[in-house]
Amino acid sequence: MMLRTDKPSRRCAINGRFLAQPMTGVQRYAYEIVSALDAILSTEPDAALAFSLVVPPQTRHPIDLQRIELVRTTFGSGHVWDQITLPRHAADVGLNLANFGPLLARRQIVCIHDANTFVVPDSYSRKFGLAYRTLLPIMGRMAARVATVSQFSADMLVKFGVTRRDKIFIAPNGHEHVLRWDSARARLPILQQLTRPYVLLLGSTAKHKNVDVIIRQADALDAAGIDILVAGGAFSIFASDGPAATRRNVHHLGFVEDDQLAALYEGALCLVFPSKTEGFGIPPLEAMAKGCPVISSNAASLTEVGGDAVLYVAPDDGQGWRDAIIRLSQAPDLRRSLSAQGRKRAELFSWKRSADLYLNELLRLATSRPTPSV
Repeated sequence: MMLRTDKPSRRCAINGRFLAQPMTGVQRYAYEIVSALDAILSTEPDAALAFSLVVPPQTRHPIDLQRIELVRTTFGSGHVWDQITLPRHAADVGLNLANFGPLLARRQIVCIHDANTFVVPDSYSRKFGLAYRTLLPIMGRMAARVATVSQFSADMLVKFGVTRRDKIFIAPNGHEHVLRWDSARARLPILQQLTRPYVLLLGSTAKHKNVDVIIRQADALDAAGIDILVAGGAFSIFASDGPAATRRNVHHLGFVEDDQLAALYEGALCLVFPSKTEGFGIPPLEAMAKGCPVISSNAASLTEVGGDAVLYVAPDDGQGWRDAIIRLSQAPDLRRSLSAQGRKRAELFSWKRSADLYLNELLRLATSRPTPSV
């Protein structure tokens, strides 16, 4: 239950640098949590905390807010903005939803999404990996509370010394954003050109995304009458060692917009998600919310997300992936069952419930005595 007061006596400043970054999973998380917080505050006129979203001057993504004040700063970018500009707008408590914030601030919450730069260092460029492995433990030590998105991620943050277990709370990703997507608005010529069923493969060139294990099954899937659509872009933070060979039934789409992704999910035989590690893994959740069957790796956090609504294969079991895809293509009853179970499973993950967790944590932090963060 949210604390109430006649007039907010304390303030929370939200780090809005995510709005100046490309929209990937971390930025999606921050955007949806802030939007859900704003919706909650709109129903709580006597909230005990007043919120502001502090953004850099080069902000690129719009966000519609009713109760959270938008504060646009005039200079700075990147980590320099976090350390120099953002602290000038410090409040009683701070909220950072995209891994980083002011390193010296103590009365703040930071969401550290995963420990992937420790778990799979070879997946990242040397510069990016070194920066994260250096800065994340400082954030984890200095912040009063650390949020993360799954139990697996929490375990990894503790294992690699990023933060203490007693500081962590888990606020998972949600599914509701998918309900705003409209496949009728999508323009994807490939969907009109294909004459055979297709599996959808999402991912970047990051090694841990493990897309090669699916590409290597292309010839067998071609013989079974199945195409592979590969969506997603390569990002400079990742070490470049992506899938080399292409086959006639492999179609590379590059980056796709949300409505296009909705159309891909709705039309797919299934989503295949062979990742070797994920802090959460939002594509399987999105697919389930859209009624798309999922075949997922059984690694890391992915069984937490999929539960009993997903078919699982070991990440490196190429024959297992091939057999699972072909089996699903020949079993319409199984596809219908997975679709129904997936929709139900997706409802367990809610941006609103996670935003409520943040709100309660922020209220406790705002009204508590300062304690050492080390």
